[in-house]
Amino acid sequence: MKIFAKGYNIYKLIWIFLSCSFIGSMIEMVWCYFTMGKLMSRSSLLYGQFSIVWGFGCVLLTILLHNMEGKRDLAIFTVGTFAGGIYEYICSLIAEGLFGVRFWDYSDIPFNIDGRVNLLFCFFWGLIAVVWVQNIYPFLSQKIERIPMRYGKVLTWILSVFIVFDMAISGLSLIRAYRRYQQIPAQSVIGEYLDEHYPDEYLAHRYQNMSQK
Repeated sequence: MKIFAKGYNIYKLIWIFLSCSFIGSMIEMVWCYFTMGKLMSRSSLLYGQFSIVWGFGCVLLTILLHNMEGKRDLAIFTVGTFAGGIYEYICSLIAEGLFGVRFWDYSDIPFNIDGRVNLLFCFFWGLIAVVWVQNIYPFLSQKIERIPMRYGKVLTWILSVFIVFDMAISGLSLIRAYRRYQQIPAQSVIGEYLDEHYPDEYLAHRYQNMSQK
């Protein structure tokens, strides 16, 4: 009997990205509710609840650490701490460079670097890496492999097309919002469409933690 996404392959990575993007967004929503007393969307995208940072982060952990199962926790923790910190810093730079916004700012937290990353959250990445390698990845991998083979590949590509579209329209909307902030008028049909369907008020409601830079 053939098993869908058996072992380490592109299908497994796609499902890890999709699963962790959703789970990560839900975790952040719960965290914000209990720490700030309000329920807010923590999605990176316009449609659905998907945190791209969590999704790509878990894919990165899988790529870097999939051969470290059974290794000492300290080694996994060290790799996860440095990799997570670098990854989060780069994500912040990309978001600000492309969209002129910051989705998080750690300036009020001690031992931060440019408000983009801080030591405490780097340690969280390290802890997540240990739990990921020893517990979460084996469990999630097993669940993914239980997807019926006859539906698995088709469903994977349908969801992949949706998430790519979601990422594209979300990115274009944020870029257009940055240009509106710079008082640059729409210069194409696409720009006019984005202005009409994804105005600043809509984006501010969707991305409640976003700040212009």
